[in-house]
Amino acid sequence: MSERTVRGDVGVDSGSGAAGDPGVVSGTDAAGDRAVDPGVDSGSDRAVDSGSDPGLDSAVDRAGTSRRLRLRPAPAGMPDPDVRPPVIAESGDPFAAVRVLDLLARIERGRPVRIGDLVDRLNATHLDWSFAPAVVADAILQLQANWMADYRNASGIVLDQDAYGATITIEESSRVDPWLVRQAQRVAADCRERLVAFSRADRPTGDG
Repeated sequence: MSERTVRGDVGVDSGSGAAGDPGVVSGTDAAGDRAVDPGVDSGSDRAVDSGSDPGLDSAVDRAGTSRRLRLRPAPAGMPDPDVRPPVIAESGDPFAAVRVLDLLARIERGRPVRIGDLVDRLNATHLDWSFAPAVVADAILQLQANWMADYRNASGIVLDQDAYGATITIEESSRVDPWLVRQAQRVAADCRERLVAFSRADRPTGDG
């Protein structure tokens, strides 16, 4: 019986090699079982060195294998990257509408409020947004249409015009606040649904 030794997880037979064979059993041991080298990919017979690329935790050449970046601490003095880009408010956009609704829920009841003043307050509050008067007016018109559909009257939200421009008057009654809250919750839910859909959408990757 030959003495079998193991070098580097590869079977070596010291006395059973055939002529011209240095005694290395390449892939099969004496029992006929295939030897498996943990450093060799059994599908491609290609060695994998997970530490060969210092920028990756693991990387193999086969398609479909995840590649994870290994990051180091940021250098001292790096600025905060969480800087939001400017947003131009658009009519029909729930992200703009929810901001308009939040402001309308806070204005005085029973007296006219200039839409121009609402525009100024929105732009002063949300510095990364730009609200045009037409966008705010469209959000108010949609709110007025919703009120008329629910209550069959136009007294709750009245749009008018004075010497300084368009105005809105919101009815002073106990039914207004709960109704506005429901409107805002519905629009906020629309915002969340769009965010979820965006997070699940296909994104470009480094693989092309």
